[in-house]
Amino acid sequence: MSILTAEQLTITLDDRPLVQNMSLELDARDRVGLIGESGSGKSLTALALLGLLPEGMRVSGRITVDGRDLVGAPDRDWRRVRGNTVSMVFQEPLTALDPLMPIGRQIAGPLRLHQGLNRADAQTRAVEWVRRVGLPEADRLVRALPHEISGGQRQRVALAMALACRPRVLIADEPTTALDVTVQAQILALLDELIEETSVALLFISHDLPVVAKLAQRLIVMRDGRVEESGATDDVLRRPRSAYARHLVASAAQVTRLAVGTVQE
Repeated sequence: MSILTAEQLTITLDDRPLVQNMSLELDARDRVGLIGESGSGKSLTALALLGLLPEGMRVSGRITVDGRDLVGAPDRDWRRVRGNTVSMVFQEPLTALDPLMPIGRQIAGPLRLHQGLNRADAQTRAVEWVRRVGLPEADRLVRALPHEISGGQRQRVALAMALACRPRVLIADEPTTALDVTVQAQILALLDELIEETSVALLFISHDLPVVAKLAQRLIVMRDGRVEESGATDDVLRRPRSAYARHLVASAAQVTRLAVGTVQE
């Protein structure tokens, strides 16, 4: 049984469909890329998978975590899933992190909630995770506020926070878009390392095909709220079937040729 599945997932606002009949499946160690232009429904899909859609949006279809359908479930059921079985890293960690709380406490919070650790043990684990994501002077840095560290450091903190409880699925929504090219490469390398180390399944969301190709074994291509194409990354890059996928590949052809060789089998 897969850890996380979506079947015929449809999201509407005032009876207007924003995402239609979206389906995906994630099991341990899966690496799935969800790609498409802005407004294609990628981020809405991610929010739906965590029960975080804005008020007024309606969801139909099925979202199952460990075989349990959570569409229509109360928020207390979703809270047991979020950060525990399924975690998410957002595009801009400065807005995702609490600006008034030291980062160590923010990493420790899910550990206390989901694993029942006391304050001291959770803080110790937070320091360990700060070191694990490659941040220096972890004992000092856990006392810092989000605005006191760089964007690349904040994204590392967000990864530590998302993975501290050993979730089985990680959703990464444009996690490197706000970073410069050098820092982006560092974060992608770190993410690749952590995925291998923890065996977490990855759903990586981006509009940047070469970036997705570095991490994903399978691709789902979305446009206007619908799935245009899906398949093994190498197949989509080399033999795209839909006109839209061919356009994406052609637009990134030069970079894609370099990325294809690094795609995992």
